[in-house]
Parts: sequence; structure tokens; C-alpha cells
Amino acid sequence: MNTIKLTSRQEQIIELVKDHEPITSEKLASKLSVTRAALRPDLAILTMTGILDAKPKVGYIYSRKPSYSLVYDYIRNIKVNDIMSKPVIVDENTTVYDAIVHLFLNDVGTLFVENDGSLTGAVSRKDFLKMAMGGTDMHKVPVGIIMTRMPNIVFVEKDDVAYSAAQKIIEHEVDSLPVIERVSDNGKEFLKIVGKISKTNVTRLFVKMGSNK
Repeated sequence: MNTIKLTSRQEQIIELVKDHEPITSEKLASKLSVTRAALRPDLAILTMTGILDAKPKVGYIYSRKPSYSLVYDYIRNIKVNDIMSKPVIVDENTTVYDAIVHLFLNDVGTLFVENDGSLTGAVSRKDFLKMAMGGTDMHKVPVGIIMTRMPNIVFVEKDDVAYSAAQKIIEHEVDSLPVIERVSDNGKEFLKIVGKISKTNVTRLFVKMGSNK
């Protein structure tokens, strides 16, 4: 877990508050051999983050649940299923031209490709651009020729944490990830595409959290 990086003095303040709570800023300054004015910025940071709580006319106490931990816990409880959206899916035999039409009509950056109901690949705007620059006839070439094929597709499942999905988007530098459901048929497992999670989905979540809805 990534937490707020505290200075050594801020760490000392926390330990003093834990040992002597409630404790006033005057006593903290005395124990650290600094002025109250010097401590003011540190105490402001520690109270704003929720690590310490300031009680008027009483002093500072240690909060057992810092606010950044509350945010962290909230984010960790959001699942892919909570924020995913509808994917745009094409068949491997769809021509590159028709696939590009799907891409722009649906205003997406990536199309997911399936064959017999199973995820087989993905194709992005970058893939289409490379092909267009090569001068190939887009009306004749199927999208299966230019797509990135399984098992090289990074995917997530509905019950995965949305935070980890966002990490994968950044790590692999992709526009979106397919959300899959594992389905068994006659003893054979295949990956059914049930959604997508994209940079837009993550941004919407961020905006929703900011608006406190």
C-alpha cells in the first residue's frame, strides 16, 4: 500500500501523541525542543490527513483510522463490475474497413475480437493506423490479420478490484481491457467477453468520488 510520506519530525509527533494523548501543541513543542510556530505546519498536515485529531482546549489525539486509509479502503472495495461498460465486439472475419466504421461509430479506442463466443484478440486505433500507412486494401483484409491475439491480451474479471484494473491499463499502456467471464462447455473453458474497463471508466469513477455522489 502506498501511504503518505511523512518527515522524521512528523513521525516523532505521532509517537509522542500516542504516548501522551491528549497533548497540547505547547507540550509537543517542548518535548521536541522547537517553537510552536515551527510545529504548526506539521500539525496541520497530520490533522488534515486524519492521522491526528485536534480537540479544542484539550489537545491532540491519535486517530486509529487515518483518512487516507478510509479512501484506500473505499477504492479497494470497488469492483470491475461496478464501473465497467459495454464492449464493442467484432468477429475475426470482419473486414478492417468495417471494423474501423465500428470503432468510430461507437467512439472507442479498442475493439475486442471473438470467435465462437470466445475472446481471441483486440485491435486498437494504432493497429488500424499502421495498416493504413502500409497501403493494404482495407476492404479485403480481415481484422484477425492485424489484431493482437490471445494469449497476449491482458484482461480482467468482474470480481477483480477496479484499482488493479487501472494499474494494468497504465502498466501495459492500453486504452481499455476486456472484462471476461470463464465459461465451460463440454469440458472446455473459454473466455466470454462481458464488458470493458477503460481510462474513461476510471476517470468517471474519480469524478464521482470528487462530487461525493
